[in-house]
Amino acid sequence: MLDIADELHRWVEEGRDFAVATVVAVGGSAPRGPGAALAVDSDGTAIGSVSGGCVEGAVYDLCVQALQDGTTVRERFGYSDEDAFAVGLTCGGVIEVLVTPVRAASPTRGDVPVFAAWLAAAAQGETVALARVARGPAELLGRALLVHGDGSYTTYEGSLDGSYDGDGSYDGALGDSGPELDRTAAAEARAMLDVGRTGTVEISEDGSHCPGGVTLFVESSVPPPRMIVFGAVDFAAALVRAGKFLGYHVTVCDARPVFATRARFPDADDIVVDWPDRYLRGTGTDHRTVLCVLTHDAKFDVPLLETALRLPVAFVGAMGSRATHEDRNRRLREVGVTERELARLRSPIGLDLGARTPEETALSIAAEIVAAGRGGTGVPLTGARTPIHHDRDHERVTVSATAAG
Repeated sequence: MLDIADELHRWVEEGRDFAVATVVAVGGSAPRGPGAALAVDSDGTAIGSVSGGCVEGAVYDLCVQALQDGTTVRERFGYSDEDAFAVGLTCGGVIEVLVTPVRAASPTRGDVPVFAAWLAAAAQGETVALARVARGPAELLGRALLVHGDGSYTTYEGSLDGSYDGDGSYDGALGDSGPELDRTAAAEARAMLDVGRTGTVEISEDGSHCPGGVTLFVESSVPPPRMIVFGAVDFAAALVRAGKFLGYHVTVCDARPVFATRARFPDADDIVVDWPDRYLRGTGTDHRTVLCVLTHDAKFDVPLLETALRLPVAFVGAMGSRATHEDRNRRLREVGVTERELARLRSPIGLDLGARTPEETALSIAAEIVAAGRGGTGVPLTGARTPIHHDRDHERVTVSATAAG
């Protein structure tokens, strides 16, 4: 969904009617993960994809139907031995799709303004999550709640809870029996938002945290993960382009102002002139951050890696020859880096692709980052018995929590 959020937000601002089909569950060798989306407007324009082509036509028809009758539906698509090339996934996987109509002429429907608000926030890079009922009683299917990064949540009334009608009944976002369901859903969505995950969570219809009759699909929108490239060298310029392609917010840091320039790194989001270790100690990182050390100079590398290997980041890699790697490890041990900390260091950085040029080297590094984040082995798929799509949490390690592995 995040891949098409900007365009969908524009459709909302233009007052277009449209329907969105979102992958809410997958099984087997499904081509795309939860959160992948296809949207169709009232003119028949389609954007996005839920399967890479296998069932796009059938899902398109579901969107058209949802626009006509205004009903949210959930549909399952899987491989069929009898008719593998009809409405089925020839790759052998299974996907379940939630189709939601968003019609400008129905502003009183609870999910419509909440959905629109989520698109606006996601398009602006805010930290928000959309929690929708993906399975449960028919009258609840598709109902939505917008959860903010501070833990507050918004219903279609624009309040932090729901609202009580004059007769004392509760008019909530997800159900009308009381505020507990909304509050529990918001708490569960906030927990997923904190780690940037998109996926499902089960709660009871009465609002308890125990698995029960309601399955929520939570789509988290968080700022892009960071890639910090230390060392303003030619290889860094190519890696910056690869990092941007993968969806990272890329920073280049070097202590030498003559090299760390916008002219050399036009694609970087930030260019910082500072000692690498000092900058790293003062900047923000999280569990999705990727650190690539390309300086291969001990006076920069050792203090930088001493700090980096003690941070809870996703990836720490360093460039250099085998001899440089051994010498660097010796120096790191001398300053107190433990064997357990050293085991986190990926050095020499990159997968063995036989890379020579800066661009090939950047591809090698990017491939290792993806493999590390998705649980891949890095071996050729030809002749291998490893799964194509590894069972990792759908936590965004590249562009989004929903990027395909």
